[in-house]
Amino acid sequence: MKLVARAPGKVNLCLLLGPLRPDGRHEVATLIESVSLADELELAGIDGPDDEVVCPGVSGPNIVSRALDGLRARGWDAPPVRVTIDKRIPVAAGMGGGSADAAAVLRMAPVVAPAALPEAAVAELAAELGTDVPSAVEPGLYLGTGAGEVVERLLPLAPHAFVIVPQPHLLSTADVYREADRLGLPREAADFSSWPESLAASPGGRLAPELIVNDLAPAAISLCPPVAAALTAVGETGADVALVCGSGPTVAGLFWGEAASERAGSAAAELARQYPRAISASPVGQEFGIPLRK
Repeated sequence: MKLVARAPGKVNLCLLLGPLRPDGRHEVATLIESVSLADELELAGIDGPDDEVVCPGVSGPNIVSRALDGLRARGWDAPPVRVTIDKRIPVAAGMGGGSADAAAVLRMAPVVAPAALPEAAVAELAAELGTDVPSAVEPGLYLGTGAGEVVERLLPLAPHAFVIVPQPHLLSTADVYREADRLGLPREAADFSSWPESLAASPGGRLAPELIVNDLAPAAISLCPPVAAALTAVGETGADVALVCGSGPTVAGLFWGEAASERAGSAAAELARQYPRAISASPVGQEFGIPLRK
């Protein structure tokens, strides 16, 4: 038995930082969109006694191991498996690559042992693994609230595409949130409460420019000043909006319109002279991540 699935990264079209919660996390309101820049995962049965996770070039604990442990704890009774990850999404870069990998495993698990895993258990585990996992289980466009783990699927927006500009730097999400607190970036409750409704109100259309905001951007720039230069470079390509992806340091350019993919491709070619890993990407939906038998 061998399955392969793509794990799409994400761009936060909007990320608003609200008041601190009793659990120590912040309220957020965010538009999360899956994009075609994706890792690829292979899940295969093995003879060994325990599950294994192999991710060449990436060391340290892997959220996919936690996903497998969580599945086992909820009764998933498949034989031991090895998950091999081909990393294409930048690591520690604000694009949710680890969360996307964990979500891909949650999609593959019911294919391997369908009767052993109720849908509610998968949803519970996704929220437990991290705030970016629930929106990655079924790729698409989501409104995220709570600390980001409460997600509502939205209809697609008007045609658009991205240029993605990874940086040769790493940023810890926790460090960026701490820096945001130090800089006094979180919004007061009165300024925050009306945003979720506004963000959900553009199905099939373009987002109003004032809705494309990332409150974490100043914190990312404070910790990693080259992010500011990348934003300027992306803006100079003619992108309609230049934005920081999540907690950074990856930068994205958003292009609207029927020719968006061509414009994003041209921007990637232009930026590659200064940023060799620049790449164009498109929004993707649920069908993009469907596991395939190999």
